[in-house]
Amino acid sequence: MKTSVTTPDSKKEKLPDSKRAWKKIEVVGIVLLGICLLLLMFSPTSLSGLFNSIMASVQPVVVDVFLTGVVGTAIIVSVIIGRLLERLGFTDALVRIFVPAMKLIGVNPAVIIPSVYNIFGDINAAGKISGPILKRAGATKDEQKLAVATMVQSQQSFSTFMLGMMALTFAGVNVFVVVLLAVFMPLIVSPLLLSKLLYRDVKRVEIGNLPTFTPERDFLPTMFSAAREGVELLLLILIPAVALVFAVIGVLDYIGIWTTIESSLGSVMLFLNIHPETGVLSILVSPTLAMGQLQAMAAEIDPSLVVGSFVLASSGLPLSAVFGQVPVVWAECSDLSEREAMGAAVLGITMRLATAFLIAFFVTPLVV
Repeated sequence: MKTSVTTPDSKKEKLPDSKRAWKKIEVVGIVLLGICLLLLMFSPTSLSGLFNSIMASVQPVVVDVFLTGVVGTAIIVSVIIGRLLERLGFTDALVRIFVPAMKLIGVNPAVIIPSVYNIFGDINAAGKISGPILKRAGATKDEQKLAVATMVQSQQSFSTFMLGMMALTFAGVNVFVVVLLAVFMPLIVSPLLLSKLLYRDVKRVEIGNLPTFTPERDFLPTMFSAAREGVELLLLILIPAVALVFAVIGVLDYIGIWTTIESSLGSVMLFLNIHPETGVLSILVSPTLAMGQLQAMAAEIDPSLVVGSFVLASSGLPLSAVFGQVPVVWAECSDLSEREAMGAAVLGITMRLATAFLIAFFVTPLVV
């Protein structure tokens, strides 16, 4: 005699084919549709105004800065230079230099490679080149996060560095001490702190257990492939990421809260001993542009503001890089997801803000 077993699924009444329960995203969609219909009825220019605001925010950056400006060209050239350095044994030399220090800390020496490539070139090229290197070196995910957090604490443009040193000189600051503390010290301090406090899945690696990283391709194919890689990086990854970030800024500007956010950023900069105008420029637009303005006024303002602004600009900013470019590039080239790469980048920039405040507040009186 068969006995029927009642399961939880059998207790549920099956809805007829003509009906289906509402999903949350469908509710969101119907509310959004209702809002759009109301706007069309009572304020038909609102939707077009929102679109124009987004276009006004995105177009100057995408077209004037990346497509026809120097930034887009710099990205392509940076990839070419990075691949050339890699082909000439630069990566293997870096590993040998940093092996002793990283052995003492207990992490894979490859975590420093993105930072050094960033200093010599561009943050996006650094990720494109260094992500695969970290994977080949057997770096754990924690070590790859550590590499991203350390990388964004280095300036991503040599012009930023040169303009910043001019500003420090005009302000009467000891350039050597500030550069030592702001540019080179984080390469050691960041892996030391983060490997002990947060990213603990790290391991000491002997030089004999690391592969060699110099590719064996001929120079001309390497250069051609690098140029094509730079163009792909610019058009397929960076411009979409930048457009997304500035589209959000356009929306915030249209609803009237972006001005408040921008002014609040200036107040925070001043509180942290960072020149408000150049600090906001570094965060939102370009650290190089910020240093260009800073060196023009450095002799007339408080030296501590000059130092704080220099330290902040010597980083992976602006925010479009932190929230758009870095996550996309590293998700494609490493074992990290976009969320993991973004989290590490945000942590690194937060550490950079703290570094700018500490050096400006405590070190500046000693070096002026």
